[in-house]
Amino acid sequence: MPESEESRIPIREWASDDRPREKLMRLGARSLSDAELIAILIRSGSRAESALDLAKRILAKAGNDLHRLGAFSVIDLAGPKGMGEVKAIAIVAALELGRRRRESDAPTRPLIATSSSAYELIRSKLIDLPHEEFWLILLDRGNRLLDLVPVSSGGMHGTVVDPKLIFKAALDKRASGLLLCHNHPSGQLRPSAEDINLTRKLAEGARLLDLTVQDHLILGGTGYYSFADNGTLS
Repeated sequence: MPESEESRIPIREWASDDRPREKLMRLGARSLSDAELIAILIRSGSRAESALDLAKRILAKAGNDLHRLGAFSVIDLAGPKGMGEVKAIAIVAALELGRRRRESDAPTRPLIATSSSAYELIRSKLIDLPHEEFWLILLDRGNRLLDLVPVSSGGMHGTVVDPKLIFKAALDKRASGLLLCHNHPSGQLRPSAEDINLTRKLAEGARLLDLTVQDHLILGGTGYYSFADNGTLS
């Protein structure tokens, strides 16, 4: 069957929305087809066909079955016109990484469902510091830990907290919930008026971004104060 004019157009001349690399950057890797992902790996085609056409031909050789493709060797893949060893090696290496990922155990992220579990997680960062620091505990929808993020560090009597930095950190990690944490070097666990105002301000701002401030912990030498446990979160 003769090739169409469209199939002979190099990928670099396609509309940006149709290019696999640009599409991945814009919509994420999951939006790409198997052929588009393979086209990214092999990078370029030939004068006769684009990288995407070559990727489709490679998939067809494996019956469009990634499991069969994963069993192919470099020699098996390097056969089609336009496929050299370098491109074949890239595909074999990528499929091997996928196989190893499936076989490895995904690390279990801790569940942070109570103020005490949050305290045990963050205490080593804040206990016994001679100055005040502010940290975030970022959680997914299942209340599993995504990250611990330092926000600011100050002096004995306070630290400046920028809400924009807090929300940026949460959005960058695609968090659903966040816990605010800071220490009082004096050991005093009761929240100050500034602590209460800041907590309310952040809780209100979070709701506008479809985030939830689940708690605010104040840590001192003898334990912690939880806004959620004491009904003072909002």
